[in-house]
Amino acid sequence: MKMTFKTVFAAAAVALLSSGAQAQTTLDQLLEEVKNNRVSEARLNSQREAEFQSARADKQALLRKAQADLKAEEARGERLAKQFADNDDMLNVKSNELEMATGDLGEMFGVVRQAASESYGRIATSIVSAEFPGRAEFLRRMSEESEGLPNIRELEDMWIALQTEMTESGKISRFNTEVINLEGGSSEQEIVRVGTFNLVGEVGYLVYDDSEGKVQPLGRQPDEFQAETARALFEANSGIVPTFVDPSSGAILGLLKQKATWSERYHAGGPVGYTITAMLFIGLLIGLYKIITLTIISSKMRSQLQNPGSPSMSNPLGRVLAVYNDNKSSDAENLELKLDEAILKELPSVESGINIIKIFAAIAPLLGLLGTVLGMIATFQQITLFGTGDPRLMAGSISMALVTTAQGIIAALPLILMHSIVAGRAKSIVHILDEQTAGIVAAHAESEKA
Repeated sequence: MKMTFKTVFAAAAVALLSSGAQAQTTLDQLLEEVKNNRVSEARLNSQREAEFQSARADKQALLRKAQADLKAEEARGERLAKQFADNDDMLNVKSNELEMATGDLGEMFGVVRQAASESYGRIATSIVSAEFPGRAEFLRRMSEESEGLPNIRELEDMWIALQTEMTESGKISRFNTEVINLEGGSSEQEIVRVGTFNLVGEVGYLVYDDSEGKVQPLGRQPDEFQAETARALFEANSGIVPTFVDPSSGAILGLLKQKATWSERYHAGGPVGYTITAMLFIGLLIGLYKIITLTIISSKMRSQLQNPGSPSMSNPLGRVLAVYNDNKSSDAENLELKLDEAILKELPSVESGINIIKIFAAIAPLLGLLGTVLGMIATFQQITLFGTGDPRLMAGSISMALVTTAQGIIAALPLILMHSIVAGRAKSIVHILDEQTAGIVAAHAESEKA
């Protein structure tokens, strides 16, 4: 047992000695590494310090350079400020010298510039520029860009421009220029210029767009009789041709372009206007039919008067005479009743349709008044919604209010005239029947007394 313990103790002692030797070796190595690292760190620190010293020297050099530049710029600023002050003083001196040298020419410059501005506005918008383009450009430069006194050449050019405008205002000239088509595009066309008033082409009146420098037709030509005179002037080669001119150089034509045609005015009446028109045509057709039929009846009755002994059943008088022939044996009182009955049978065919014309003549103005009331109601509704700022919003309703009244009156006038004519024809037929009946009854009564 003791031997075993000694053996174990000896082995443990050997192990501890071995571990101690290894630990001593590791610590020596660590000490050696620390010494080496201290030498390296010292070397690095020295290198870094050298670099910092070099960078500090560079920064000092940059700072000295910046300070030198600042002093140079401050000195330059002082020189420029002094130069500016000297130039300002010199400018004031020269301005005074120029003002004294120009004298009354300064006032002339203002007058010339104002005259150039007025001339530019007149010439640039003139239709003469359609024939002579670009002639107002120098006037624009004189009125807007010129800062000095005009020279003799510029004054002469302005004089020539005004003289040209005055001379061309009294001429009728024919020339070719580019005309914009209403369908799009443009083409070279021959046009006629009437002074400074109008441009005329084969389609009628033309207008000059000064902003684009182009000629184009009116969106809508004026009334046909006016446009026809323009086309006649374009086609004429010599002689005197009466035509309409616009003294406002296109302003009146622009207003006429907005003028409503008769068709547009008629359709402004709307359904009420269409109803009045239908009544007018129906009434006139009935009136024409009655005039024709009553004329035929009157002609047959005149023929019957020439031969009363042979009554014809094709006319009212013949039928009345046939009743007389059938009742010759009756007394005068019964005969008169029979003849009155025969006349009453003829009246519906003679007077039929006449009352319809009369009713239409009375209703047409009332329908026109109805359209007026409806138009005014619509007008007041639009005023309530949109106010009165834009009258064009109310134009349609006002047109209906005015047009329907006119349509009602226009329809009533021919209907009243037609009713008078038809009623007169019918009354003359009835008068002939009454006259012949009274004569027959009187003759029959005398024959009874005899």
